[in-house]
Parts: sequence; C-alpha cells; structure tokens
Amino acid sequence: MTNLSNAQPMSPVAVVAHNDQFRSFTLGESASAPIETLAEGGDNSAYIIEANNDTNVFATASGAGLLMPGASETIDINVNLAYLGTLSLSAVSMFVNTNDAIVALNSKSLSDMSVDAVQSFNAITYDSGTEANSETADLIPGPAASGGAAEGFNAARDDVRDAIFVHAGVITQDDGLSTSVLTHVHRWDNPSVRIVVERVR
Repeated sequence: MTNLSNAQPMSPVAVVAHNDQFRSFTLGESASAPIETLAEGGDNSAYIIEANNDTNVFATASGAGLLMPGASETIDINVNLAYLGTLSLSAVSMFVNTNDAIVALNSKSLSDMSVDAVQSFNAITYDSGTEANSETADLIPGPAASGGAAEGFNAARDDVRDAIFVHAGVITQDDGLSTSVLTHVHRWDNPSVRIVVERVR
C-alpha cells in the first residue's frame, strides 16, 4: 500500500478478503455507520467488526498506524485456499486532513492469481457524504487541524448529499474558502493510493 498524496496522511488501512457478494459501499447510496466512523475519524474497528460478522468475508487485517504521504506499508492477510475461486479484495482508509474522505479499493477480484503472481491496483478517493466539507480546524481530525478541536466522528449527518460519491477534491483557503485550515498542499490527484497484491503461497 503506497500513499501517493502530497500532504494527506492515511488512517490505518482496513483490508478485507471476501467473495464477490461483499461491498464496503455502493456509489450513490448512504454510507453504513461503520464507514461513517472510519471516514470521519479514521477508526476502522467498527468496519472490521462488521466485516468479520459477514458470511461473505474470509479474513480481515489492519494497517499498523498512519500511512504518511509517500510512504508504503505491507499488510499480510491469510485466506484459506478453498476460497480462491471467489476471492476479492477491498481496502479502506481515511485521508485525515479532510472531513470525511475515504481512499478505497472496493471489491477487486483476485481469483485468478497463481503463487508468486502480482497484481497492481490504483485506488481513488471518495466523499462519504456524511459530513459537510467545512475543512475547519474543529471538524478535521488530522495534523492540519492543530490548535482546533479536531473532532473526528460525529453521528450527525450534515452533508448536502447523504450518499457516497467520487470526491471532487478539497476547496482550500488558497481557493478562497476562508474557514478552511487546508492549503494547496493538501490537494490530491487520483489515483491517490497504489495497492500491489502478491500471492506468496
């Protein structure tokens, strides 16, 4: 997992191995409560618990901590060989210098991977649609919010769209949003994350 952004640390990455019936989310539909918690505060624990309780999920794993811009992390996940024929992968993380942006790989098939095979995927950023993109120091949990309340998850949903969609990008103080604590360095391009999967045995 490689963070391709310039100044957006990623929360601990949640990785889910599953069959083709599992989805972390569906574009145009409301985010689940666990995705909302992850998207607003970077806490992946509820999402992983929900995944582990899903009969379509084979295994889960979590990154060790923040994945800083330009950095890479290797995450191991073990799946029974019997599941290979329907195996897919999902990975979700928050860009913490945002209100509710998630970087996600949403159900990519790995069913045809042989031993030592490698596949690469480019992941993009989505707006979870659960919190208005105010970008204030009180409502962003990342380091850009230093000096503010830096609130993470809040159960209230105040975005104009209570639905997940492709993120249009942050509107920073350099773009004229005077309340934003973000600057041009916090913008990102897609793809925002590179994911390389290797089957080791």
